[in-house]
Amino acid sequence: MLFHVKMTVNLPQSMPAEQADELKRTEKARAQSLQKEGKWRHLWRIAGQYANFSVFDVSDIDELHSLISTLPLFPYMRIEINPLVRHPSSVWEDDR
Repeated sequence: MLFHVKMTVNLPQSMPAEQADELKRTEKARAQSLQKEGKWRHLWRIAGQYANFSVFDVSDIDELHSLISTLPLFPYMRIEINPLVRHPSSVWEDDR
């Protein structure tokens, strides 16, 4: 099942730079791992924001929640989720 996910990150201004840098490093590693597993199919930065639009390919909303909650930046995110279904006018057999 595909989900469109918007993640907006808001790190506290008071967070030490070293802590923020470590969170970002581990976040990147986790995100890349999920992409290589095929769970995180698309990852797009939103210009001018500390945010992204992503497409996840998971079995259900519970799996999506489990994956997202493993992200190191999860406690600092506002997350919006929309389930996706194929559009009947799509010309593609496989939208991967």
